[in-house]
Amino acid sequence: MNHPARLKALDRSLDAGHFDSFVVTHLPNVRYLCGFAGSSAVLAFAAGEWAFFTDGRYTEQAMQQVRGASLHVSPGASLTEAARWMATKFKRRKMRVRIGVEAEHFTLALEQRLANALAEQLPRSRFRLVPTSDLVERLRVKKDADEIRVMREAAKLASGIFPDVLRQISSQATENEIAAELEYLARKAGAEKMSFETIVAAGKRSALPHARPTTQRLGRGFVVLDYGVILHGYCSDMTRTIFSGRADAAARKLYDAVLEAQLAGIAAVRSGRPVGEVDAVARAVLKKRKLDKYFTHSLGHGVGLEIHEAPRLAKGQTQVLEPGMVITIEPGAYVAGRGGVRIEDLVLVTERGCEVLSSTPKEFVSC
Repeated sequence: MNHPARLKALDRSLDAGHFDSFVVTHLPNVRYLCGFAGSSAVLAFAAGEWAFFTDGRYTEQAMQQVRGASLHVSPGASLTEAARWMATKFKRRKMRVRIGVEAEHFTLALEQRLANALAEQLPRSRFRLVPTSDLVERLRVKKDADEIRVMREAAKLASGIFPDVLRQISSQATENEIAAELEYLARKAGAEKMSFETIVAAGKRSALPHARPTTQRLGRGFVVLDYGVILHGYCSDMTRTIFSGRADAAARKLYDAVLEAQLAGIAAVRSGRPVGEVDAVARAVLKKRKLDKYFTHSLGHGVGLEIHEAPRLAKGQTQVLEPGMVITIEPGAYVAGRGGVRIEDLVLVTERGCEVLSSTPKEFVSC
């Protein structure tokens, strides 16, 4: 990963916004910018320099991972140490300093702590904390070649364990048992951890889009399996729905409708297309089948260092797809009291269309 290049790209955004300083506290953004993968750190910019702050637990890790920023290890709070470092950069300058903070990730308590630490060396009239929105996230939207390689590997790993998961499906197995087996297989195959809490929802509970596994037996009916793995910090995401027992014609009809919508959504993915249009294409298929009222969420979302990133593929969203974006296409239909179906793939936007990274087959499966 070319972390110094990412810092330079952010430098340009800070110059354009007339920021004298900037504080990064959101850990996925810290990792994206300098490579640090620990759980406590602050990355700060001032007077043309980047500095990284953490505590003694991470001395060796930071020395191995951090690139493009000077390293500061202290027993004190990292945000306080970063504030003191920034203040020294501007102490002799007769100017009012604009310090950017990540509004979505910066609490009032953190704001007060930062201001108090700055005020130890600078009069409060000499600095202003300015909320920013998505300065780093906008850089993260388009994945570079290294990120795409890692995400392709993560998707391959997640897809590769699915046949073994299917062999565990039986009417007597519980949702918890299937989730545990799935996560064991993922770890055994090399996953660092799961991208999110694995979803296994059976029978009537399959109509709950974000159901969590329980001790309920699968019985007869749809089983939604939604999971992802993390490799080198990057997430994958996929969903498959199978049928436990013998399926009737109504179940096949519901599944086929969702699959048709999913394939239509994938076919609509191309560079230059507004994300809302892609959502509309998939939604129109379900509307034709009189199932659109059962599709209760957006078509998809970006994936990367976090499981939910920009862009959001939903009605009314105008962001345009660009090569390098990695998104999900995941329509669903959830009929209360009967069950639900969701089919999801991880998709890379390319110059000429898209590449589906999830290789697991999508034909109807009954176990």
